[in-house]
Amino acid sequence: MRFIISLLLTGLVVALASYVIPGVQVAGFGWAIVTGLVIGFVNAVIGGILRLFTFPLNWLTFGLVSFIITVLMVMLSDSIMGSKFDVSGFWAAALFAVVVALLEMILGRIGGEKSAR
Repeated sequence: MRFIISLLLTGLVVALASYVIPGVQVAGFGWAIVTGLVIGFVNAVIGGILRLFTFPLNWLTFGLVSFIITVLMVMLSDSIMGSKFDVSGFWAAALFAVVVALLEMILGRIGGEKSAR
């Protein structure tokens, strides 16, 4: 049940971010859920491998390389999804990554797990 709620919230975040950011478009809410899955999968697999190889550079730039890899994974997801998810360029993808991260952080704080006392 928790996975389904997380999936729906990710779809909501992707849909809201695409509505707010000019240059990012998603075909609908269902495709926003699929887009969230594709971005997560691509970022975990390919992004993880890239982060492993660029660890020293990532350490020297205080995580900037990791952010650039995330933006590139959003752009790769754009090319995988075809016309269902469209990002107009690097800066739109960068703004999309920032907005999605902020919205997920806010929703995580609101609906987060209760702390054990």
